[in-house]
Amino acid sequence: MNIAVLFALALLPILWLIVSLGVLKWPGYKACPIAFGLTAALAVFVWKTSLLDTFTAGLEGVALAIWPITLVIIAAVFTYNLSLHTGSMDVIKKMITGVTTDKRILVLILAWGFGGFLEAIAGFGTAVAIPAGILVALGFNPLFAAVICLISNTTPTAFGAIGIPVVTLAKVTGLDVSQLSYAVGIQLLPLVILLPFALVMLTGRSIKAVKGIFGITLVSGIAFAVPQLLIAKYLGPELPAVVGAVCSMVCTVIAARLFKGKAPVPKEYQIEVAPKAKQEKITLKKGIMAWLPFILVFLFILCSSTLIPPVNQALSAVKTSVAIYTGEGAKPYTFSWLAAPGTLIIIATYLGGILQGVKLKTITGILFKTVRQLLKSTVTIVSIIALAKIMGYSGMINSIATVLVMITGSFYPLVAPLIGALGTFVTGSDTSANVLFGNLQAEAARAAGANPYWIAAVNTGGATAGKMISPQSIAIAVAATGLAGSEGKILGSTIKVCAIYVVVLGLISYFCSSLFGF
Repeated sequence: MNIAVLFALALLPILWLIVSLGVLKWPGYKACPIAFGLTAALAVFVWKTSLLDTFTAGLEGVALAIWPITLVIIAAVFTYNLSLHTGSMDVIKKMITGVTTDKRILVLILAWGFGGFLEAIAGFGTAVAIPAGILVALGFNPLFAAVICLISNTTPTAFGAIGIPVVTLAKVTGLDVSQLSYAVGIQLLPLVILLPFALVMLTGRSIKAVKGIFGITLVSGIAFAVPQLLIAKYLGPELPAVVGAVCSMVCTVIAARLFKGKAPVPKEYQIEVAPKAKQEKITLKKGIMAWLPFILVFLFILCSSTLIPPVNQALSAVKTSVAIYTGEGAKPYTFSWLAAPGTLIIIATYLGGILQGVKLKTITGILFKTVRQLLKSTVTIVSIIALAKIMGYSGMINSIATVLVMITGSFYPLVAPLIGALGTFVTGSDTSANVLFGNLQAEAARAAGANPYWIAAVNTGGATAGKMISPQSIAIAVAATGLAGSEGKILGSTIKVCAIYVVVLGLISYFCSSLFGF
């Protein structure tokens, strides 16, 4: 069949998702199963994938959707629900608003800094689910909380989950991981500095929202960008986002405290808090107890990461490998039972709840309530990830990318980020986007006379853009904020920012490649 026809047909499931979610405003649990059925039919009848291979590809997607992705979402919302039950979230709210009552700065601390840190150490939706829940508890509009956390969870994903996307990209392309890491850091540098300004403007719904906190916003971006670049260049891909996020959080809080009271916070940007006379003084012990489940989540995930190899290796050894997909290039799918972030979060939350004095039966009841709460979101996530597996294994994704490479010629660096964004839009994962398109991007770069390190790195950057519009990511945001059926509204908000992001990265890719040699 003509390659142009294959290109058009391969786009049908993606176009359906854009139209059904963005135009028709269908809920994801209705639109995504239809997209899955359409993808399966195209794989069988157009790409001539056998029924068995199509079924098992989808089944592998179901396995991935349930473990670890849905597990992480359930775990994150479970932690949040427990904090509501115990009243800890009220204490947390008072503590956070003690730093600042300015919505714009709270977004920089929680969605940008804290969310970036969660993405850096865990990934799998924690960076959207947990900060979004806290923002809602602070009084933010749930739809806004979902959107702002999705937009924040872009640049940190490049080095997320302790550098897995860049490490994977190096493996699939055969390129040196250190040089790739540095290339990704350079490309993201201006975006990491600019994105906090975009978040502030979106929070205030105007460019004027930057007035009064320009310095704090600049500090928040630079404190993330510069350490990230230096770590990426000299230490590799594992720690850039971890160090950058921590520096950003700390510097933003310090800057907020230094400037606190120097200028009154405009009323439209203020969080409603109780008058000082009515505010209860929070002791150190009470504060620690309120944050305890979140502190334990942080410690469990950090201590089990690759930063502490003995613990990571011991937990990772508890696994089961199952042959699911039956087609060419099949590899066993591995269920990591203890090393999965979701497992660690649930254990940490149980322990935190018990130490807070909650009965085991009550904690378990909250967990089951959380599972019931997320059933519709689970349908969405399972459908979209099963769809992504079929598109990848059948060759539909390659059909799209190959045509884009053919028609762009020497202008290929301009559209390279779009291919990365497409990969994350479909799969929901920067790592998966690198697996799908990383080598194709490197080969296309060689064919176009461009630097393969530079263009392969652009795939990772583009993939960070696609994160904010991925149906999988949107489903996580919807689940965390209790907005089932609002996927279309969220997509309508994030897709505009994504388009600007991809264009800016395309310009960086095209005009700056000659400035750096690798």
